[in-house]
Amino acid sequence: GNDCGVSHNTVREWISILEASYIIFRLTPHFENFSKRLIKSEKLYFYDTGLMCWLLNIKSDEQVRVNPLAGNIFENMIVAELLKQRLIQSRSPDLYFWRDKSQLEIDVILDQGSQLMPIEIKKGKTIVSDFFKNLTRWRELARDKAAPGVLIYGGHETQSRENCRVLPWYDCDQLVGL
Repeated sequence: GNDCGVSHNTVREWISILEASYIIFRLTPHFENFSKRLIKSEKLYFYDTGLMCWLLNIKSDEQVRVNPLAGNIFENMIVAELLKQRLIQSRSPDLYFWRDKSQLEIDVILDQGSQLMPIEIKKGKTIVSDFFKNLTRWRELARDKAAPGVLIYGGHETQSRENCRVLPWYDCDQLVGL
């Protein structure tokens, strides 16, 4: 609200209208207190990344690729697809994110009851070791609550890594049944 010059109540009302219209949805933080310094504010995502791009004045594939928000757009697309797939199958979404004050973040946490599956989303088409940094650190914090992680990326290879499956973006539907 402060950034827009309006009250937080007004922003809440606007967000409520956008949610009721199925334009945006909120991803809430997972509050498992592995490291007492958690961020508890929600993240907003668009159901339709085409609308998101239109609002950002992105009109072509090339503009998406070079846009500084390309990673955010890619993450939004994957999170929205994970949510839609779970809802289509009449499953509870059980999707969260996790971030601490030192900016360690896991893009999606899938709550599987006894375990939590961390999912990282990277738009890069080439897998680099840095993609696994947050997954590894989070798994160290979560210990026995951590299920094997998943990396969804912009490339085309499916791989298995130590405590992690690597999936191309178009295969993220493999996570629906979990």
